[in-house]
Amino acid sequence: MPTIHDYLFATNAVRVSDPEKPFWYASGTLGPFYVNTHFLIESEDKANQLLALIEGAAAGDRTDFLNAIFPFIKNQYETSESYKTVIDLIVSKAKELDFDYISGGERRDFFFSVMPAYILGKPHVSIFKDGETYYSETVESKASKVEKDALSGKKALHIADLITEASSYTKAWIPSIRNLGSEITDTIAVINRLQGGEENLKKEGVSMYTFANIELSLFDDAVEKGVLSVAQRDMVAQFMKDPIEYMKAFLVAHPSFIDDQIALGGKPQQRAELAISRGYVPGRTEV
Repeated sequence: MPTIHDYLFATNAVRVSDPEKPFWYASGTLGPFYVNTHFLIESEDKANQLLALIEGAAAGDRTDFLNAIFPFIKNQYETSESYKTVIDLIVSKAKELDFDYISGGERRDFFFSVMPAYILGKPHVSIFKDGETYYSETVESKASKVEKDALSGKKALHIADLITEASSYTKAWIPSIRNLGSEITDTIAVINRLQGGEENLKKEGVSMYTFANIELSLFDDAVEKGVLSVAQRDMVAQFMKDPIEYMKAFLVAHPSFIDDQIALGGKPQQRAELAISRGYVPGRTEV
């Protein structure tokens, strides 16, 4: 039976590049993989459909927010093996924890927070980017805007897609829940990027539970199963050891890469020029 590791690669939730064609990141650096946890809903296409629903519903009447997105989510749970596997893992872990309601934050948390609230029969608190929070007694009922201290003394279980440094928690989710008079005592996320998030959450009194780590063993397992090549795995290993040195070594070995990217125009050109301006390109100080 497929595991969550299998589904990460099958759905492109973890996507590894060709060793000769690394991905541009928004920071102007090159890297060998992307992590898009929300693709576990089945595919990139299905994930984009739900993102569009979330964006539209968040911009409209938020008392009907969950009613607008839940039918799609429920259908995916009933039809997508990858999504059902992940949600069932979350529900199983949640049953071990003590909490009064489940919270999720705009946008990708909603992929993983809404269905467990439905299955467990728990209220759901939706936290939006502008700081507004809405409480739904059930995911199929109309929500109400929550005011300061309205949930005093209650415990929230926050469910998220992934945790990197937990900056969304410290800057938005935890303050929003505390404003309601509540605390997030536990959080469940699908993926841990292993970039300090767990330690930062501990400082806030939050215990973290995840099901997959972005570490070399994940990619070793994919090589053993024939999903990745050894060259792809070695590229990831080099990147994990030192991302900037990986990039510089790639550019030295591919001296025309930057000029080729600039010639493409659009985002490739923008990222290449950003890389030069930040000193990531050996021997180049000007575009």
